[in-house]
Amino acid sequence: MLAFVWAEDQNHLIGKAGKLPWYLPNDLQFFKDLTSYQTIVMGRKTFEGMGKRLLPNRHTIILTHDKDYEVPGAEVVTDYQDIILDAAEEDIYIVGGSQIYQLFAGDVDVLYRTVIEAEFSGDSYFPELDWEQFSLVKTIEGIVDSKNLFPHRFEMYHRMES
Repeated sequence: MLAFVWAEDQNHLIGKAGKLPWYLPNDLQFFKDLTSYQTIVMGRKTFEGMGKRLLPNRHTIILTHDKDYEVPGAEVVTDYQDIILDAAEEDIYIVGGSQIYQLFAGDVDVLYRTVIEAEFSGDSYFPELDWEQFSLVKTIEGIVDSKNLFPHRFEMYHRMES
């Protein structure tokens, strides 16, 4: 199974200079709960935007064109088709960035989207997706409090059988 995991603002913004443009602890916890002890895939720019820091308790795959790129503790892959083949055997979570989501858009099975009901400035947007191929199966309203200042919701979609 191949899944996308991302958070976006109401204009589909997902990043600013390789980082998240907001701070939303509920979403960070959702991401951690979903991806811990799983395989995650990210692009080189996303990895570097995270300060080249591996997330704990995850098998991390970094997708890059650079055949000489090395990250101790991570798997570096240059052919995205290898990841698609692996997804037939295990759950793989694509976690960014925009170009990586675009690359796998035709193959993704499940979408985990956090929608933040606010506008932010940034430079990276979630790519166009054929939403008619997906069905919303679950929505959870996020709790707004002193640490989570923005109204938000967690959505899960499954690709419909064709």
